[in-house]
Amino acid sequence: MRMMTDHNVRMMSAGTPETILPDPPRALTDSLSALATTTASARRSALLDLAARNPASPLAWAALGAVSSDGTEAYMAFRVGYHRGLDMLRANGWRGSGYVRYVHESNRGFLDCLAGLARQAAVIGEDAEALRCRQFLAQLDPGSFPLT
Repeated sequence: MRMMTDHNVRMMSAGTPETILPDPPRALTDSLSALATTTASARRSALLDLAARNPASPLAWAALGAVSSDGTEAYMAFRVGYHRGLDMLRANGWRGSGYVRYVHESNRGFLDCLAGLARQAAVIGEDAEALRCRQFLAQLDPGSFPLT
């Protein structure tokens, strides 16, 4: 009986890889901070403009999704931010596995979009998508996003 494999086994001495996205542009974070004290309608209008001026930023899309109406409208904003976040992750070395932790502020736009997408998928009855998103969150940052 043979107990060893004939295939190479690659071990990572550093453990599971982690990806940390670069900080968003200062102008974007300053604009988001300034909107905190505005009325809901003014904030939504400004966030529509901010997302249009920063279409590659998951942070802008997450902020827009947070003020959008539950259902299809919020789902769309979170979906765009999720895909733009995946683009950023890949551009920063992520290869489809490894941690993307919420503790790093620069990762929060992407993770907020993914969490928002999970919530809004459930709202519109796309239960399989909601479950996939929750599972993905749990893989990216175990313990931070329960599968409830």
